[in-house]
Amino acid sequence: MTTYDTRVLDALRPLLTAEAHAELPAAGLDDLADLEQDVWLRLLERLAVQGPPADPAAWLTRTVHAEARRLRRTGLREQPCATEPAADPRESDPERHTLARERARTLHAVVRRLPGRCPRLIGALLSPHDLTYREIAGELGMSQGSLGPERSRCLGCLRRIMAAEVAPYARRGKGEGQPVDR
Repeated sequence: MTTYDTRVLDALRPLLTAEAHAELPAAGLDDLADLEQDVWLRLLERLAVQGPPADPAAWLTRTVHAEARRLRRTGLREQPCATEPAADPRESDPERHTLARERARTLHAVVRRLPGRCPRLIGALLSPHDLTYREIAGELGMSQGSLGPERSRCLGCLRRIMAAEVAPYARRGKGEGQPVDR
């Protein structure tokens, strides 16, 4: 901005404050600050597209009125929460997070011990990039048709190793998720 622009903005600031208070007399300081910020934003947008208004004071007054109407309309639809929404206890439970990290660590350690191409294949299947079979086959240098049988063989190996190292978990009943006594 040029020096002239800065002087115009400084001259318009008291007008903006007065117009904002006149349009929203019962508003709190946050609402008034939001209104003023919205008007300055509209001015920046106009300067970028159309250049400065011919009559800055008249433009500012019209914009304050329009933005105040918009704030009142949206304010009618918005309902404040009595309290903050409760977080999902499953997401904020540190024990659950620790156990999930431990399971993932154990799984990745076992995957690294698989034979042949299995570590790379299972690693690609577990990738957060959600690779397609075509991408995985290309990455491993194998045909897409042999990927399914290879995956089945690798998952079988993974199942056998995990069964030997990790206590099996119950699937139903009172002890769901608890280790089964052998």
